[in-house]
Amino acid sequence: MTMYFAFGSFTLAQGTARFDPVTVALWVGGGVLAIVLLIFLIVMANFFNLWLQAYLSGAKVSYFELVGMRLRKVDIRTIVINRIRAAKAGLQVATSQLETHYLAGGNVTKVISALIAARGANIPLDWGTGTAIDLAGRDILDAVQTSVNPKVIDCPDQRGPRSTIDAVAQDGIQLKAKARVTVRTNLKRLVGGATEETIIARVGEGIVTTIGSAASHKAVLENPDRISKTVMEKGLDAGSMFEILSIDIADIDVGENVGAKLQADQAEADKKRFQAEAEKRRALAMALEQENKAKIQENKALVVLAEAEVPKAMAEAFRKGNFGIMDYYRMRNLQADTAMRGSIAGGDGQSGPQT
Repeated sequence: MTMYFAFGSFTLAQGTARFDPVTVALWVGGGVLAIVLLIFLIVMANFFNLWLQAYLSGAKVSYFELVGMRLRKVDIRTIVINRIRAAKAGLQVATSQLETHYLAGGNVTKVISALIAARGANIPLDWGTGTAIDLAGRDILDAVQTSVNPKVIDCPDQRGPRSTIDAVAQDGIQLKAKARVTVRTNLKRLVGGATEETIIARVGEGIVTTIGSAASHKAVLENPDRISKTVMEKGLDAGSMFEILSIDIADIDVGENVGAKLQADQAEADKKRFQAEAEKRRALAMALEQENKAKIQENKALVVLAEAEVPKAMAEAFRKGNFGIMDYYRMRNLQADTAMRGSIAGGDGQSGPQT
């Protein structure tokens, strides 16, 4: 058997068969074209509905963009539907912008909804500001809705530990107040602005200050709107994401007489302090008394010791002749006379040295 190949032709011993190179190329090209066409048809079938929907809605999206989004693992339907919504609302938002925000982790649907709502309410809001607010973690749609329809904030927050704001007027009477703050979102200060908790804290501080500066609680009860006017004048919405429209006192009640209670507590404290000081003085007096008694006993002992020296001195005087027997008898008579006078006077009759 003899076999050879040359330019696509080969010969066999049993027979000869020839293939033209052009024919082979046509067959190969046709096969490749068929495969490409098949792939194109598959792609067309996958994206045709979205492409046609976008095309008929005036929000054209090319097949290359659809394929690119699929390769970048982007939710194609979310991008196309929101592009159609934007186009129908008259917003000029490119497909690349939607895809970029999606890949950045933003909520494309919520941003488009917010832009549509802002456009309908004549609120200035562009795509850049909306995406920045969304990526900052704020609810852009809720912010726009709050700009259109102001919300009411309870002060204090009823979910918190306290249900009222307690303050004491200058006459010592406690007042318990509840307020409702009507606010509107300020989109320009939404990114980086203070939140709802800050508004509640500032309003609470303003209420406490206003009540505390009142000379009498009756004046506050007669004109509760005085609190609202004073607090509104403080500009509490500065640097916050809200614009305060009004502050209304929903309820105000009289609490305890804190001034009287404090005075009673102070009096009780003063009483205990004075009692402690009196007890201290009594203890000092008792200690001094005991010291004086000890000194008396000490002096008595000294007297006894001195009296014991008298007989010795008399005996010495007898020996030296300085003291005679008559002198001794006169001294004894004087002692007896003194004892008698003391007995008559009610004394114990003990006077002078005993020999």
